[in-house]
Amino acid sequence: MAKRSITYFWGDKSLLITLGNRTDFRIRALYLAEFLFTIAMATVILVHSLPFRQTIISWTATIGSSLLYLLAAHRFLARIFLTERLLLEQNTFTIIRKTLFSQQIRRYDWRYIGALHYEGKGAKTDHPLKGKCFDYFGFETQEHLIQSLHHDGNMYFDSIEGRVYFASGVYSWNAEEMVQMMKLFIGSSLKLGPEWEEMLQEQELDDNLQ
Repeated sequence: MAKRSITYFWGDKSLLITLGNRTDFRIRALYLAEFLFTIAMATVILVHSLPFRQTIISWTATIGSSLLYLLAAHRFLARIFLTERLLLEQNTFTIIRKTLFSQQIRRYDWRYIGALHYEGKGAKTDHPLKGKCFDYFGFETQEHLIQSLHHDGNMYFDSIEGRVYFASGVYSWNAEEMVQMMKLFIGSSLKLGPEWEEMLQEQELDDNLQ
């Protein structure tokens, strides 16, 4: 079961935000389907190589099926158990992505980080068959799903290396809370895009009405 709650750990000179794994259920289903399909292909190859004979064809089929098993397991487990953490320190902002097999750490100096933006689900052009035939074939739904599959994060900032995306699966209500916590820690070093003013005002209004 993926941990979807966002947790905050306050240190003397740091703030660690743990996002966990927030992969959408439908995306997980696609990962599982790809895993099962690859396993099925590997099994077909292996079955056709039986009974095993010490020939080039048998060796190639056995090695190929074994590699497919390993590839399928690696890709599936790496995606399902991907977690993301953000480490805020006085001088740096670090994005940590970890799987069962590897860990990627990207560290950025606050002085060279542009304004923080919230993009959510990026702008998407309508599919030409949207609204036609009541979308019986699910073209519109499929395009939304493909967009989610290739989405690196709902928040981003510009850096020397280019645009940096993070916070995959984090939507507006969680993003607003994250920004408030980040502002409490880093203060004026955190620059925000113009969209945040309206988003944070809406959150304050909702809080006052409750």
